[in-house]
Amino acid sequence: MKLKGKKIAVLVEHHYQDMEVWYSVFRLREEGAKVILVGTGSAAEYQGKYGYPAKVDQTADKLKATKLDGIVIPGGWAPDKLRMSEPVLTLVRDLNRARKPIACICHGGWVLCSAGVVKGRKLTSYSAIKDDLINAGASWQDSEVVVDRNLVTSRKPDDLPAFMREFIELCA
Repeated sequence: MKLKGKKIAVLVEHHYQDMEVWYSVFRLREEGAKVILVGTGSAAEYQGKYGYPAKVDQTADKLKATKLDGIVIPGGWAPDKLRMSEPVLTLVRDLNRARKPIACICHGGWVLCSAGVVKGRKLTSYSAIKDDLINAGASWQDSEVVVDRNLVTSRKPDDLPAFMREFIELCA
């Protein structure tokens, strides 16, 4: 149980990518982490792209980076809503400033762009947002997983095993 005593947030919003949320949640719990689902406050429960519900434990405006050991930003269409939430962006910026682990997969990179934390960083994402990340100053790589200091990024659900392996190691 590498993460016993660690508290990790997983961001959710409407139309999150079901596998990217739940695979992450279950792997983190399996390693002993206390996992909390964090939303923007637009709903108490969100539906994934494939209909699986996620009940929020807390909203981003009530959460401080000092109380977390890391965060997972899943993809799907949720990041388009997450990136419009100033409390979410503040949380991501504060975690990055504290050099705490941030894991981001698929379209989750949009949140990193909007938080202003990608300039000069190496990362990957779903190919559709490659240009957005490059235009925000990132060095984009087409790799299963990219680790750059406190950032762990991956492209798609197929990359989840490598994504979580690297994030868990970074959090441990």
